[in-house]
Parts: sequence; C-alpha cells; structure tokens
Amino acid sequence: MAGSRTLTFLGTGTSVGVPMLGCECRVCRSSNPRNHRTRSSVVISTQRGHILIDSGPELRLQLLRERIPVVHAVLYTHYHADHLMGMDDLRVFPKILGAPLPVYCTHEVEEVIRRTFPYAFASELQHLPYGALPRLEFHRIDRTPFEVLFHKITPIPLKHSWYDVLGFRFDNLAYCTDVKEIPETSWPLLEDLDILILDALRPKPHPAHLSLDEALAVVERVRPRHAYFTHLAHEMDYEKISVSLPSHVELAYDGLKLRF
Repeated sequence: MAGSRTLTFLGTGTSVGVPMLGCECRVCRSSNPRNHRTRSSVVISTQRGHILIDSGPELRLQLLRERIPVVHAVLYTHYHADHLMGMDDLRVFPKILGAPLPVYCTHEVEEVIRRTFPYAFASELQHLPYGALPRLEFHRIDRTPFEVLFHKITPIPLKHSWYDVLGFRFDNLAYCTDVKEIPETSWPLLEDLDILILDALRPKPHPAHLSLDEALAVVERVRPRHAYFTHLAHEMDYEKISVSLPSHVELAYDGLKLRF
C-alpha cells in the first residue's frame, strides 16, 4: 500500500514475550522468526522524523535491529511495564536532538513515569548534560486530537480490563493494542480505515485482552481494508493461525513494515 509514512512493528508479543521463560511448547521452541516476539511497540517514520508508540523492555535492541538512530517523539498507550520499562533508553535522544524529548501521554501515565523513574526528574540532577538522564517534555493528552511532527493524531479511548488505555489513529490507520472492550463512543473513531492494528492475544478468552474470535468480530464490524493482529501470546502459532484467517487479516510480526 503506497504512502508517505511507514509503520514498523518493533515488537508484537505479549507482556512475557515469545519464547516465554520456562516454556517448551511448539511455538516457544519454533525456528520460525515470526514466532519470536518482543514486547509490543511500533514506530511511525515520516519525512519529519520517527514517532515511537510505547517503550518496551527491548526498546534498544528493537531500534538497533530496525536501524532507527533517533526518535523525535513518544506516545504512550498506557503505563504497564511491557509498554514502559525501556524508557531509560530514551535518554540518548535529547542529546542528539539538543532538546528534551516530547512525550505525549495522559496525566495518569505521566504520574507513573515520574514515580517509576524519579532520578530523571530530581531537581539536584538537572544540571547534568543531555544524555545523562531521560530529559522529557510532557504533553498531556486526552480524547482531543493533537499534532506531532505536523501529523494529526486522534486518541481512541479503549478498555483493557479495568484500565483505561488509548489507541491512536493516524489518518487511515489505527493502532489499538491492549484492548478488551471498545466503548460505544469509540466505534465512530474506527470508521473508514485502510489499516486496523488490533490486540488478539490468544484463541481462548482472556479478561484483559481480545481473543482471536473477539478480534475477528471487531474486524467484521469495523471493516477495514486490512487488519493486523498484535500483542500475540505463545498460543498464536504464526503458520497455524495464519492459514485460518480471512484474506484481509494477518498476524503481525516483529520487523513487519506497512506503508500508509
């Protein structure tokens, strides 16, 4: 699909990654690289720079793998560890940019970041040069569309069990990871999509994530031109599941690139 922007899946795995520690199942022992999943994150590359969505524990390795030398802005869907704990790897980017790194998140996420990484905001350390600390410039977001690098982004409120999380829409593409329920007021934000990227944890139901059948039901209602499932657990064997999907639905994998 032709376009001026590229979305790269840095990671497509669930919170424990795949292979999972201590597991000897077929997928965890698989030699298929599409069954090797780091924690879920994407980067959107534009003519003006790279926009990162979430900073998982493998962020440094993911960016090196994709040869992305610098991130110009970060968006957070929510504050869970598998989407946040690579935050310290962001500290090299303010040194490259010569300015604090813009971070777009809710008030709740900002509070968790400040509690989790207190050294980054300690007043007695702010004299240190760029690169020593994650120098961040917070931009509070809610349900109101906002701009990053001159691109309009529309937040999509979602429910992740009892947690409120955000998906993000970039024109004809929507990224919705870690979702169990789509509030009625959010369905209109998913209309007329070319690409829907959606949580589909595993075949059987889960209290905090869409199952495979539930994700397929969302696709049937939204009717995007193409859908990609992410945040995949080790029950999602790439080869086995892929052959069962409709022609316009695919499992995402680490390193997959989409033009839009």
